[in-house]
Amino acid sequence: MALAVIIMAAGKGTRMKSDLPKVLHRVNGRPLVEYVLDAALSLDPEKIVVIVGHQAELVKEATARYKIIAALQEPQLGTGHAVMQTKAFLNDFNGEVLILSGDAPLVNAETLRELIAFHRSRHAGATVLTAALNDPTGYGRVIREFNSDSVLKIVEQKDASEKELAVREINSGVYVFDTRMLFEALGQINTNNAQQEYYLTDVFGICFQRGKKVCAFKTDNPDEILGINTPEQLVEAERLLITNRKYPD
Repeated sequence: MALAVIIMAAGKGTRMKSDLPKVLHRVNGRPLVEYVLDAALSLDPEKIVVIVGHQAELVKEATARYKIIAALQEPQLGTGHAVMQTKAFLNDFNGEVLILSGDAPLVNAETLRELIAFHRSRHAGATVLTAALNDPTGYGRVIREFNSDSVLKIVEQKDASEKELAVREINSGVYVFDTRMLFEALGQINTNNAQQEYYLTDVFGICFQRGKKVCAFKTDNPDEILGINTPEQLVEAERLLITNRKYPD
């Protein structure tokens, strides 16, 4: 089965206290997005589409040595809207699409291979990479069927019940979708929410309505889903990358 990869790299990263696009902040001398691109390339995908937005030309320049397609998100109206911008480049693509965050440099290529193999073995319409955190505060919770790989719903913290808040399994923001199903579902989501944005996670609601199977695959290493939103998290990512020796010689 053919594979395409979408990398989210349009964000401003306001909490980084810098005008530099978030994905271009450096750890061990390399932009965050390079680690993600290297992991994506190791999967031998047919296409890699990088969604650019804030200071798009800078991001395109920084990733020019990679064989990628740049999709512009302007204005930025949420994660679902970001993925909508890739449709023109994936219209003729039949296969699966892996969605990654350009600000999560610790993502492990072997975990991604396992995630894709799991998705295929379950004949799922969508699969979400999850992790169990000691403190899941701030993350969307993944609610599974009892003792099952199947997901009942993904609920944002602000919308979660007390029982759901007790769940430690969280949504990493890494997904595998059947490509056609993804774009059909994106055509049905709306901006009826507090942020007035298109949320990518609303696609799962469409999947559930249509009886499509949504699965969860849990990594044993929560560190690898760490997204960088603050200077402190950047320092922590650098420490972890050095510890894992995941940097160029």
